[in-house]
Amino acid sequence: MIRVQDVILSEDIATAKFACNITKCKGACCVIGDAGAPVGKGEIPVIRKAFKNLKSRLDPEAVQKAEKEGIVLGNSEEGYEINCIDSGECIFVEKDTNGVATCAIQNAYYNGEFNWEKPISCHLYPVRLKQIAGMDYANYEYIEELCSAACRNGEKNGIYLADFLKTALIRRYGEQWYGEFLAACEEVREAKIA
Repeated sequence: MIRVQDVILSEDIATAKFACNITKCKGACCVIGDAGAPVGKGEIPVIRKAFKNLKSRLDPEAVQKAEKEGIVLGNSEEGYEINCIDSGECIFVEKDTNGVATCAIQNAYYNGEFNWEKPISCHLYPVRLKQIAGMDYANYEYIEELCSAACRNGEKNGIYLADFLKTALIRRYGEQWYGEFLAACEEVREAKIA
């Protein structure tokens, strides 16, 4: 385990090679799973606003599901997650002509139509966070059917998961934390070689 300030991280976050290859996986992390993306209570209002703003471009089944059951499901004890359609696909999925699933919120952000990129859990994926006693515990959640193409791409191009997630980690913890984290990653990698 690695500790950086008040965050405990699994060592494989430092050592794994990973770089999304969306043309190969077709956005599997947005369409496969047994639950929706975890979200924090503070993210719920902006997710509801995103749904309202983007509703016209979402799949009709997703809109119907969200309007019937809610955009976000859960409670403060068990946690919150974005609703999904029956196939497991996130309600915010948009698909291109090649069947590649992307996030409508993120697409709107990149196009300057929305001022928030996406939930932090999606931005950090395949790293998942759990908060225990005021500390974040970060774990690399490798799922072969979702991540094998990204692992091959990272290996081929020499990209560590820690580097791939730079923007998301800085968004969550800040530049100073990220600098300390990279130094800790280097120590872990050097110890594995020695």
